[in-house]
Amino acid sequence: MDTTIQPINYLNAGVTRQPDGTTVFRVWAPFRQVVALRLGDNDIPMNATGHGYWEAKVTDIQPGTPYWYILDEDLRRPDPASYWQPEGVHGPSFIAASNFTFTDHDWKGIAPEKLVIYELHTGTFSPEGTFDGIRQRLPYLKDLGITAIELMPVAQFPGNRNWGYDGVFPFAVQNSYGTPDDLKALVNAAHKAGLAVILDVVYNHLGPEGNYLRDFGPYFTDKYKTPWGDAINFDGPYCDAVRGFFIQNALRWLDEFHIDALRMDAVHAYFDSSAVHFTAELAAAVRDLETRCGRRKLLIGEIDLNDPRYVSPPLQGGYGLDGQWVDEFHHALHALLTGEQQGYYEDFGSLEALARSFNDVYVYTGQYSVHRKRRFGKKPEGLPFHQFVVFSQNHDQVGNRLLGDRLSANLPVAALKLAAAAVILSPFIPLLFMGEEYGEKNPFRFFTSHSDPDLVKAVKEGRQQEFAHEGTAPDPQAEETFNGSKLSWNIQDETSAAILSFYKTLLQLRQSRPALQNTAREATTVYFREQSSLLVLERSAKEERLLLAFNLGSEVQSFVYENNGRLREILNSSVDAAPAKPAASGEIAVPPMSVVVYEIGSYGN
Repeated sequence: MDTTIQPINYLNAGVTRQPDGTTVFRVWAPFRQVVALRLGDNDIPMNATGHGYWEAKVTDIQPGTPYWYILDEDLRRPDPASYWQPEGVHGPSFIAASNFTFTDHDWKGIAPEKLVIYELHTGTFSPEGTFDGIRQRLPYLKDLGITAIELMPVAQFPGNRNWGYDGVFPFAVQNSYGTPDDLKALVNAAHKAGLAVILDVVYNHLGPEGNYLRDFGPYFTDKYKTPWGDAINFDGPYCDAVRGFFIQNALRWLDEFHIDALRMDAVHAYFDSSAVHFTAELAAAVRDLETRCGRRKLLIGEIDLNDPRYVSPPLQGGYGLDGQWVDEFHHALHALLTGEQQGYYEDFGSLEALARSFNDVYVYTGQYSVHRKRRFGKKPEGLPFHQFVVFSQNHDQVGNRLLGDRLSANLPVAALKLAAAAVILSPFIPLLFMGEEYGEKNPFRFFTSHSDPDLVKAVKEGRQQEFAHEGTAPDPQAEETFNGSKLSWNIQDETSAAILSFYKTLLQLRQSRPALQNTAREATTVYFREQSSLLVLERSAKEERLLLAFNLGSEVQSFVYENNGRLREILNSSVDAAPAKPAASGEIAVPPMSVVVYEIGSYGN
């Protein structure tokens, strides 16, 4: 039975330029009696057009023109669907200029199995802290072996420094990063370099400062609670316009800005009891866009549920997302390498947990979780491994620590190499966090630039309470907290250069070896011995087989591999190790805290 969801054509909110040169302003405000468009000193009455929408058509309006909406004659507010807020979240909305012409006509996107993702924060990635600062460093990322950059959220947030998850104008490009055309120029340049662009979007909440959506309509509901307050109204009265607002937002980034994929923050907080879940409706709309534009468009969710329904095809009753972040792979690897057992790490720390993730994707597939105090998860059976994104570090797992300290601040180089190999040589989609490829020492802390003194105080106190048992948290509002989180780009010293060289070797190996590109579930076999800290993967393709031996312990570990051919070492992360030649008996010795990769085949004597 065909259960494909048909996309709904929602009305577009915001400002639309018409073919005849006129401009249509449309806003949703279902409970307001009177709505006007303010241009300069003139208030232009808007017409109610049904279902809570108001419209006004204006001639001879130019880019750069500021405007407001006046609600019930006395409440002045920016446009919820504003494209440009150059004076910040409390200033007027502006008609955005659109002078950029894309030249990426031959670009068709990148297949999921080819993705190697590099997550970055625009404000701290480069000294400039802008889209242009990223664009200038695309050759470096291309040379590294990256195939896609992932931008943390760029929707307008308060002030000029923020992670981006407190955005309050989902359609507007953060003014401190550059103009909308600057973002388009970055995407165009990335495509020219053969790199895809993924954008992080937040549809589970909006930030607390400059969030004026409640003044326009029921965008939120108290039916559900989230860590950020009331949930987005995806299933209550008047929810159609709310769903349309966020679907329109996703399509705008993917279409007008030529973005290749969206990473959707905390999809588990999309509370929706509708017959068609918002996630499934969004996926259907993106599939429709993909067909119309002839380019691959992907949706990747952050989902803390271990529920394969989100990434299963609609014909199998799933929601149809293309991929999912797998936090549990990180937790299993991190707990093993660091020995940390606090918080959610109490569910991890064994070699078996990491082996489970390599084998099943999720670590918890129905077992009892000590941390959650219940059974948790379900096996994602039948889904290819390229639907799952893994990492040893990301903005959350680094920035949500007390000091924002990276693995490089706590682990020796051997362990950093081992972590990199576990991610990059896995059958999943690898994600690197900016700077990890050369062992960046600067932390990535939580930082804000709110203007409301009460909010500044509340955020600072909340952060301190969260880490009261560990120590004093850096002040999120302090400019030094932000500046100290910028990449040092110190890639010249011997240690950094060695780490960078190893990352390049791993990425070149992944891209050149068919066995490492094969994401079929049956192409990876996992073996482990808990007592020996040794985990072995056999990865295969039609034309080759590889053996990957990970020693996560401090002692040399040996194992016997019997086959009808020979093993040839093609990678050894231990800097002091000579090529490991298996004994005639098939016994292999793996140096401590290292990975060794062998090609399986017949090579003579």
